[in-house]
Amino acid sequence: MSTRAATPTAREVAVPAGDPRFAELAARGHNQRFAGTPDRLWLPRSTEQVETVLRQAVETVGAGGRIAARSGGHCLEDFVDNPRVRGLVDLSGMTKVRFDPAHRAFAVDAGARLGEVYRRLYLNWGVALPAGENAGVGAGGHVSGGGHGVLCRSHGLVVDHLYAVEVVGVDASGEVRAVVATREHDDPNRELWWAHTGGGGGNFGIATRFWFRTPGGDASDPATLLPAPPDPVLRFRAEWPWAGLTGDGFARLVRNHGAFFERHADPGSPYAGLYDELYLQRKELGTIFLIGQLAGGPDAERLLAAHLAELSDGVGVAPTVTRSATVPWVTAAVRGLSDEPGVRWRMKIKSGYLRRCFTDRQIAALHRHLTRADPGLAAGMVTLMSYGGAVNTVNSAETAMAQRDSILKLSYLAAWFTADQDAAHLAWLRDLYADVYADTGGVPAPGEVNDGCYINYPDADLADPAWNTSGIPWHRLYYKDGYTRLRRVKARWDPLGVFGHRLSVQA
Repeated sequence: MSTRAATPTAREVAVPAGDPRFAELAARGHNQRFAGTPDRLWLPRSTEQVETVLRQAVETVGAGGRIAARSGGHCLEDFVDNPRVRGLVDLSGMTKVRFDPAHRAFAVDAGARLGEVYRRLYLNWGVALPAGENAGVGAGGHVSGGGHGVLCRSHGLVVDHLYAVEVVGVDASGEVRAVVATREHDDPNRELWWAHTGGGGGNFGIATRFWFRTPGGDASDPATLLPAPPDPVLRFRAEWPWAGLTGDGFARLVRNHGAFFERHADPGSPYAGLYDELYLQRKELGTIFLIGQLAGGPDAERLLAAHLAELSDGVGVAPTVTRSATVPWVTAAVRGLSDEPGVRWRMKIKSGYLRRCFTDRQIAALHRHLTRADPGLAAGMVTLMSYGGAVNTVNSAETAMAQRDSILKLSYLAAWFTADQDAAHLAWLRDLYADVYADTGGVPAPGEVNDGCYINYPDADLADPAWNTSGIPWHRLYYKDGYTRLRRVKARWDPLGVFGHRLSVQA
């Protein structure tokens, strides 16, 4: 007699509108510009429950309505928190992290937060994933979009270790079923696995579980199947004051930073264990700052000092090191890089990649907008995140993450608190971005310097001809030649178009 529990009804995992949890779950997104108003909300705790609720969602969500899934709630556009989303499947109850001997891989539920994933992997097996630095992000969207983080220069992207994915989808007959797709070349579902190595969330079905094992790792000992993190690590923060920083000094700092990562793009560099983020904040915020971490060891302090000296050479103002501490890796991973509590802002983000340093004209555009007098603006910044190293050892066609020869990943961010500030902040950010990429139609068109955008920082402006005058479609900026392949996956695995949003893959 089977001991398997009976399949639950959707009612058993539904959160009704009158439930005190409903309002919080419905509007749990990170970006406060967008608010969800779903009619139905479910909180499943297993793949079987996701199948059950998706069947009901397909039957009950009306024409013109959409079904969406949420893991951590960090989507920065309105793909989930949108009036058209009438049925919301919240995966925050699915948080298991375990070793699966059948796949010889680590299984991570899609609702697990990255900080908890790091803690469990390290404390139980001494291993790590090179995923994001924000400990509160959920695995589901982060992995599907090809996430990067503080270990990426030494161990690649999180999807470079993705062995399998479980997806609950809807076939051409309307039947709901769960499918496991692996990277094995003889797996008939392999293309579904490939689509989840950077194809973005919300496109093909609801990803419920991921399995991770580093390629070539077939040993029976779980401790050998993922990278061992550096332990301890040296965390640091340094600041350059805007006061006394001339335009030439600003340009020198940005050039020095880009040149450093051009020189140290090889995975064999002594700085392969370095990850940092240079925050070019608006002048009114007082400083430009650098945060990051470096693999600990006897040379860590020397390497950091040399790094800061190279960045500051000829800048005209000296940096102040406001934090330098050696801590256990797991402590750093669970805290996140910034050590700051999460704040829910209204925000807009844009992205880019650099194959080499910004041009002089681009640096002048950055300086012009960061030093503009814009009374009333809150936070505005451009962040240069270190990239390259092991990331660039993977062929661009092996995963859906096509950017595999860049040295820096970029985010352009405006953040504020109230709706009456929306227009001013959006205008500032859009003007900045359009100016930086004025030579290529207002977007980072793939070329000698730029290499497109990052789907986990989605930007609906890329699909708007008012802001993208390049003639290059939004999907090429994210996926380059891989979009044709993603369309084939979409046609097979979501033939009825159940899943979609403003930047979703089209069959």
